[in-house]
Amino acid sequence: MPAERLLPNTDAEEIVALAREVAQRELAPKAAQAEADAAFPREVFRTLGRLGFLSMPYAEDLGGGGQPYEVYLQALEEIGGAWASVGVGMSVHVMSCYPLVLRGTAAQQERFLPDMLAGETLGGYCLSEADAGSDPGAMRARAVRQDDGGYHVSGSKAWVTHGGEADFYTLFARTSDERSRGISCFLTPGQADGLVAQPPEHKMGLTGSTTATLDWDAVALEPDRLVGEEGAGLGIALQALDSGRLGIAAVAVGVAQAALDASVAYAAERETFGRPIIEHQGLGFLLADMAAAVVSARATMLEAARRRDRGLPFGQQASIAKLVATDAAMKVTTDAVQVLGGYGYTKDFPVERYMREAKVMQIFEGTNQIQRMVIARGLARA
Repeated sequence: MPAERLLPNTDAEEIVALAREVAQRELAPKAAQAEADAAFPREVFRTLGRLGFLSMPYAEDLGGGGQPYEVYLQALEEIGGAWASVGVGMSVHVMSCYPLVLRGTAAQQERFLPDMLAGETLGGYCLSEADAGSDPGAMRARAVRQDDGGYHVSGSKAWVTHGGEADFYTLFARTSDERSRGISCFLTPGQADGLVAQPPEHKMGLTGSTTATLDWDAVALEPDRLVGEEGAGLGIALQALDSGRLGIAAVAVGVAQAALDASVAYAAERETFGRPIIEHQGLGFLLADMAAAVVSARATMLEAARRRDRGLPFGQQASIAKLVATDAAMKVTTDAVQVLGGYGYTKDFPVERYMREAKVMQIFEGTNQIQRMVIARGLARA
């Protein structure tokens, strides 16, 4: 059953309807087999780019779709609910474009943005390191300025979505020893001398989304690969993460909605004691709690998105949305397995995959424990 949505205008309704059509017709039928094969869906991202989904929240004069985040996130929710690896990849790509949109020069934007926003080049986001995940200020990867104004980058970045597959990486590296003002942002090519991707991680879910460590060995970057001012990278990274957390919240809501839909459909058909199990109070109440969790998570996400669209501070709301949506997805998908009973524990039904996919959403883009720290600090400042 499609989610009930209150969209701002008919254009938005048509965009989200197209996202749902593509998701259900093109993505959902392929997802289970592609995940089983750990097949990276590169052509899917090109298709989404040509349909305009990868450029949705960016200004039209930059080649974007000019859509508010409220609309973009609901399109992303439809895509993520059909195939979570694609939804996460779409969110990461959009976030990887954000620093160039936010702080790039006109010349940089003219050179790089058209292919990025069209999906002809796919992005990755290189912030975390093995010993600097939740604490990016502790990163060790270093970019050393050269006589020609360019940089040589050395170090490793961990947990890179699209690692080894991306055409460009938004990279954060240390340019001085100052903790918070010593990090800079770079736009780097995906194929460069000295850049090596380690074998992908073997994950319990999202197997269609390649995650790998990247090793940088004196990788040479041209002067115009620096995005923003030297030393401004940590602020750029955190701003991008605020928006990225809303993207993950949207995918989590999509997965939770898909799990709820599968549960309701099964419960309406499966009979015990002469009637559908959805009519038994114990099961009906469980489904009701699942529905309440999905609707509440979506509302929380959209509240943060609407603040962003109006130019209001939304960082704390983004953390709340990411926390609420991903915790809800974990609970709803776990309950979905319970609704289907033994069948839910088999790969003949999609709910076990939804549960495995939901788990990591509580971890990346800042663990939910980090989100609680961000929220608590916001309360203290208030």
